[in-house]
Amino acid sequence: MALAYLHSIHVHPVKALRGLSVREAVVEPWGLAGDRRWALIDDGGKVVTQRQQPRLALAAAELLPGGGVRLSAPGMEPLTVRVPRPVGWIPVQIFRDKVEAVPAEEEAAHAWCSAHLGADVRLVHMDDPAVRRPVDPQYALPGETVSFADGFPLLLTSAASLDALNSLIAEGDQAQEGPLPMNRFRPNLVVAGTDAWAEDDWSRIAVGEVSFRVAKRCGRCVVTTTDQTTSERGREPLHTLGRHRRLGGTLVFGQNLVPLSHGTLRVGDPVTVLA
Repeated sequence: MALAYLHSIHVHPVKALRGLSVREAVVEPWGLAGDRRWALIDDGGKVVTQRQQPRLALAAAELLPGGGVRLSAPGMEPLTVRVPRPVGWIPVQIFRDKVEAVPAEEEAAHAWCSAHLGADVRLVHMDDPAVRRPVDPQYALPGETVSFADGFPLLLTSAASLDALNSLIAEGDQAQEGPLPMNRFRPNLVVAGTDAWAEDDWSRIAVGEVSFRVAKRCGRCVVTTTDQTTSERGREPLHTLGRHRRLGGTLVFGQNLVPLSHGTLRVGDPVTVLA
């Protein structure tokens, strides 16, 4: 029985840059097509995110046919970057994982991103997620892989849970920071029509024609305190999650998903809890 529906779909072509809202998206084994296939790295090869550079929230990447991106940011001329040829791989470290990626061929891409951040970074592309990075083996089934997402192919959040969280924020001593928009949590899929926190109990769902395994609740970090339109940071939602949504030593909001089948998701698709 359909319990809910897909309220919105979000793709982040470059990890940590502003996301795009789309009406439909193809599900690949490692996530939505075009999601987080690009990332920025520092001079030591480590992936740079809003954890270190909140100004990344001010930049956007439009996904182009073929997988290229068009970069834009306030005060800068937009720049189109093509998908590089799959040669010249370099080592990249994303959290505890070491993977290989291909630098953008255009030197202008590295200069553009460095100028925006005021720090030396390079733009890299993951050419083949099927072989580059496995999902955390503690939570993965054999053969599951992921792009440059934090740890899992997709992140799902619930509109009802955000409403409940905003109510808790309004009752607390940081009420002036709320209500928070969903983009603080940078999800791929937002569902509506459920009870608050209903997703906590899901282990397998179908969204339209595609089925997913619910791998684990999503632990939240300082990125959620970053205003995605100004890059300024506050205390919420971590302050309130710490009081109401603590699982062991982790503050949780949303669920990480792994696709069990392929297909196309569309806004309005029914969401069915299978287990």
